[in-house]
Parts: sequence; C-alpha cells; structure tokens
Amino acid sequence: MTDLARHKVLLDESEMPTQWYNLVADLPSPPPAVLHPGTGRPAGPEDFLPLFPMSLIEQEVSTERYIEIPGEVLDVYRQWRPSPMYRAHRWERALGTPARIYYKYEGVSPAGSHKPNTAVAQAYYNAKAGVRRLTTETGAGQWGTSLAFAAALFGLECEVWQVGASYDQKPYRRMMIETFGATVHRSPSNLTESGRRLRATDPEHPGSLGIAISEAVEVAAADPHTRYALGSVLNHVLLHQTIIGQEALAQMAKFGDTPDVIVGCTGGGSNFAGLAFPFLREKLAGRIDPTIRAVEPTSCPSLTQGVYAYDFGDEAGLTPLMKMHTLGHGFIPDPIHAGGLRYHGMSPLISHVYEQSMIEALALGQTECFRAGVQFARTEGIVPAPESAHAIAAAAREAEAARATGQETVILIALSGHGHFDLSAYDDYLSGRMVDEVTSDERFAASLVDLPTVAG
Repeated sequence: MTDLARHKVLLDESEMPTQWYNLVADLPSPPPAVLHPGTGRPAGPEDFLPLFPMSLIEQEVSTERYIEIPGEVLDVYRQWRPSPMYRAHRWERALGTPARIYYKYEGVSPAGSHKPNTAVAQAYYNAKAGVRRLTTETGAGQWGTSLAFAAALFGLECEVWQVGASYDQKPYRRMMIETFGATVHRSPSNLTESGRRLRATDPEHPGSLGIAISEAVEVAAADPHTRYALGSVLNHVLLHQTIIGQEALAQMAKFGDTPDVIVGCTGGGSNFAGLAFPFLREKLAGRIDPTIRAVEPTSCPSLTQGVYAYDFGDEAGLTPLMKMHTLGHGFIPDPIHAGGLRYHGMSPLISHVYEQSMIEALALGQTECFRAGVQFARTEGIVPAPESAHAIAAAAREAEAARATGQETVILIALSGHGHFDLSAYDDYLSGRMVDEVTSDERFAASLVDLPTVAG
C-alpha cells in the first residue's frame, strides 16, 4: 500500500458516536458560575427560560460525562456523518516537511461547515418543547445557514441577524440562508432598540457578533413562542460539537498515528472545542500528551490580548454575565474576511481550560492565513473557509518548525468548513488588495473600561 493509498479514513455509520462528550465532568475544577446581570448572583435554570428550552439548559449546566444523542438527531447526522479525515500528503511535500499532517474535514455538511452538529440538536429540542420560531445571529453565515437548514427540518420559523460587514461581503451566504427558508436582516437593523441605537450614530455600521446577538436576544425575549439559538460559546453548543473529536480519535487510530499538535481556529470556540475536547479528555487521563492550540485573528485576539473577567455575551448587555477572555462587549473588530472569528469574547469553558494551562493560543494576521489557505487549496483541492485558514496557517508554522529540526511531528487540524462563499476574500488576497489590520494595545484597552463590576 502506497502512502497515497492511506490518504483518507472513513468510518462506517455504525461507528458514529451516539453520545456527546462533556469535558466538565473530567476537569480538576469546574468553570466559574454564570451570573445574573441584575443581581450578580449565580444564574439559575429559570433565568435562561426566556431564551432556551429546559432540555438545553440542563445540558448547559450538566456535569454528566456523556449525554445521549437523540435518535432523530442521529438520523439527520447520517446525511453527512461520520465526516472524513485526510492525510495531507501533497501539502506535506509542498511544505518540504517531515511532519505528518491530518485534517478532520467538516465542510461535507449541508451548510459546508461544522455548525449543523449543534443546529440540528438545538432545532430538535426547541421543536420538541413546542417553540415556533428561532432567532439567532451569524457572522460569516455558516451558523445562519445551519440553523435555517435545521429549522426547516423540524418545522420552525427562523430569523437571522447577520453582521453587517459579512452581510455586505458574502451575499451568497444570505441567499443560501433564505433558500433554506429563513429571514435575514443586516445587523445592526432598524427592527430592534439595540440596532436603532447604533444605526442612529452610523447608518452603515459594520456590526459585530455581539451586536447581532443583542438583536436576536431582544426579539426572542419579547415573544413567548420564540427562543434564541446560539452557534458557539455556550457549554451545550460545544458539547454537541464533540462528535467531531470522538470520530477523529477513532480515525487517528485507524491511521495508526497519534497527534503531537492539534490546532483549530477560535472565534467563540465551538469547532476548536469539538475536535480538541475529546483529545483533552485523553490527555487528562494520561493516555496522550498533545499540544492543543487555539488560533485566533490578530484583529480580535480575545485569548492572547483580552482579559479574563466577567462580561456580557452581547453588545447591549442583555445576556447573563460569563467569566471569559474578553476584549469588552463593546469592542468592534475590523471587518476582516473571517467573519466567524469576529467575536469579542471566548467560550467560558475554553477560557477556563486556557487559564488552567491545558491549551495554548496564537493570533495570526489574515494575509498569512490566506497565503496558507491558497497553498492548501492548490495541493489538497479544498478551498478552506477564511476561519479554517487560521488553523491551516498555524499548522504550516508547525510544519516549518519540523522541517528545520527534522522532527516527524504529527499535526491534526480542525478544518471547519469550505470557502466556496468566500471567494471575494480570496480575490482580495490574490489581487493584492488584502492588508493586515492594524492593532494596538491601546485599541483593545479602550473597550475594556466598560466591563461590568462584579462583587467578589
């Protein structure tokens, strides 16, 4: 068997995981409590009921190690899962590295990304609870596409607020969301109080994920038949994504290899956690010892330059307070092409394990990421989403280090989705129009002065 004959490993449907994995059960210490924004005390399940059905709230606070995936959800997953894992032989040769590079590819889903793994689950639980409509935000559009797809399957209406910069950059994402049956608004919009406040100062406001969340939450909280769905950040969202890492563990075993380095892009953290958390379980148990690295954009470096503090998950301060790495809920990132990474905060659970030194973090500029993404496309035949290109660029750095030392490092990438709707971004790169954003400590510091005051 040649090396290229071992280019891909697939799992049978019978090998697809039937449980989600909850990292909280294996942590030495639990993450800090979520706080009620009015009282400053730990929030109870009833505080989340205006936004989420009880089944998802129970998953959010669960300490159980495994949670069964409902049969109806598994039936939808089987449309594209288990997803493939590839060995990047041709890219390795182009890099001239002795490293062995593998990538777990989530772009085979109906939305072209990892996001349906949680969208299908959230739509199912909401439909089961009698909810009629879901509201949500989306950055680059993968999450909005995924929730629109899932809502259609379970007979729910869906309304999406898309970050203004991405709405303008990626019209085909909007069209795909609408094709699946959802309504899309450019955020900030004139439909909400939080949106009107911002548009009054700038009618062409580029928006942010925090602003879009405020709008979607505002609408959901005002209607008893509507609930809100979030595409990242929260524990139950990361939980649903762990099917990725559980499949990857089985696929790496079939390849007969063990990763030394695991990299994934991070905005709110869901695709990174989905791959990394099952491997972190194995690391905590002493069975493997990989370096696990989160990769974020230099324009929105919540882990590497943010502070670990309680903050709102949205711009208007409508959500509970979560302790997370944050640049401040009022921070407006530059309108880079990786719209899914333009979030002011990081998942509280990822922030917690980062504080415990269980994972590392790296921030990269977008031109380096697109350069790596183009090389990857020309060797592996997949045009990566701009978000995924951050993980690819970090892997390229690891491969270069392996070339310099001659070490046969084993690298595993979370390739979260394809970039078929991001070709205008690649056009900017290929034509030389793309520039790296200018960042400074002063710019990040300005938004941190408005962090909420939390007693104790």
